[in-house]
Amino acid sequence: MKTPTASNPRKIIHIDMDAFYASVEQRDFPELRGKPLVVGGDPNGRGVVAAASYEVRQFGVRSAMSCYEARKRCPEVIFVRPRFEVYRAVSSDIRNIMYSLTPHVEPLSLDEAYLDVTGLTVHKGSATLMANWLRTQILQHTGLTASAGVSFNKMLAKIASDINKPNGTAIITPEDADAFISTLPIERFHGIGKATARRLHAMGVTNGADLRRMSAEVLINEFGKRGQFYHDIAHGRDERAVKSERLHKSVGSETTFRENLNDDTALRVQIYEQNADAFAQLHKKNLIAHTITLKVKYADFTQITRTHTLTTAFSSAESAHYWLDKLFLDIPRQLPIRLVGVTFSSLTPAAQLLPQLNLFE
Repeated sequence: MKTPTASNPRKIIHIDMDAFYASVEQRDFPELRGKPLVVGGDPNGRGVVAAASYEVRQFGVRSAMSCYEARKRCPEVIFVRPRFEVYRAVSSDIRNIMYSLTPHVEPLSLDEAYLDVTGLTVHKGSATLMANWLRTQILQHTGLTASAGVSFNKMLAKIASDINKPNGTAIITPEDADAFISTLPIERFHGIGKATARRLHAMGVTNGADLRRMSAEVLINEFGKRGQFYHDIAHGRDERAVKSERLHKSVGSETTFRENLNDDTALRVQIYEQNADAFAQLHKKNLIAHTITLKVKYADFTQITRTHTLTTAFSSAESAHYWLDKLFLDIPRQLPIRLVGVTFSSLTPAAQLLPQLNLFE
């Protein structure tokens, strides 16, 4: 991969599947197509929305909302239980399409990933053509639509993928970045949650142009080390590399929520999803793991981890649920949570898997 320069900046693609779980259900069950659909738990209990179809989103139904509230907003909604094994298999197919383009792929969850295509010469070297090729291949191989964002850093590529959803591509070039950021509401910046947005509004900051006018010193004084991050993103700077984990010292998956979560059931749904994604990576790499780590980042950006090691390996994604539940109960809960992640470590080749596995040691 060529080294990016000022005259030849990085080319980053963010692929985000459209209403992934719900779209898989509508693909597999034609009677659900065009219907308001929620993938989640029991609407009569404490069930939580894991995914909402576009037909039900017009009623204000969103992921992490209680299924009870979803039914209140849309009485005609249809509820189905998640089929994570199916979602993982589809996600693996999508990843293989991505890897056929470049090895520089950073999965974020089952339904989204970054790709660094800097220096590639296929598709005339155009990241936009590559993004559209990926979307076409995903549709042809899975029957599902994806949206893509193309830009010169991860932050802007991720924001761009939301612009033309569903089933679209958006590009933010270096020449357009300043103007785009200037008019972007601060709530649309990834990494700025509701609480931070309220504090920024109180400081007279409502969009990127306002944020850009704030000095780094003022922002750091107000928000600590996150202030420097806010200053950087206001100027379109994000030097984070696309991390295509190849050393295999650990395998993990994490996700940052659009809104901070406090509900235990909603958090467990997200933890299990990251666990499923991480275990799928283990399986693909033909590895087994003896150690699992739960990572939580709070609304104030502090984070904490809890770890447990087994003498025998985890046999399946579901076999980790018991320990994830125990680790989750050990996490302090004074603040809302903005990110959860699950990592497997103490890795060995799968050929060394012992025949008898004890899940409760």
